Amino acid sequence: MAEPIGKIEKPPAERFKEGRKLYLVPVIYFNENDPAEYKEKCNRYWQQVADQISSLEAKIGEVGRVYYEYISLSGEAAMAIVERINPSSYQIAKSKCDKGAVFEAIEERELLEEAMDWERCLLLGFTSETVASKVSEFYVEASSKRYEVMIKRINETLKDKEAGLLFVSGGHRLQFPGDMEVFNIFPPALDEVHCWLRDHAKVEEKEETPEAED
Repeated sequence: MAEPIGKIEKPPAERFKEGRKLYLVPVIYFNENDPAEYKEKCNRYWQQVADQISSLEAKIGEVGRVYYEYISLSGEAAMAIVERINPSSYQIAKSKCDKGAVFEAIEERELLEEAMDWERCLLLGFTSETVASKVSEFYVEASSKRYEVMIKRINETLKDKEAGLLFVSGGHRLQFPGDMEVFNIFPPALDEVHCWLRDHAKVEEKEETPEAED
């Protein structure tokens, strides 16, 4: 019995060939110092992502635009950043750009930096609930504006009959235009990565928690 392709829904392909399409890829990170088991799962994930993108392209349209969350530059400058922060996704993005896709800037730098600064403040924690509430309010406001800019830039650059490829964090709150068909790419290996991270976090928590004395 053939294995299903991730969780991609498979409606009639002809329906989507005329409109705008957006392929969403959740970004996961790893580095050379990570455990071999985790790196193997991540490598399998990115291979499955590449395979699923190719399958979508063959059925409903090749990627013409590439977008990447947290990147406020375009073209070669953007590609250089992606290569440094995530070589696996870089290989996929580069393969599309080598075939003629355009790497578009999706972020406004000032808004991105503001949202990230407020998020860092929240992670520090506060003794005052009033301060915590205020910082949270500022973070939500900056994030909302940031998402609006991201959607605006996708909407302005992704043309009719084109397919775009968006690398994005799993917890994003982007609201896409109604005329844009969005395909979430969730390969089987993504669940494996998440399970490994959860199990690893539990082990670390157990090791850090001192055992109760008799």
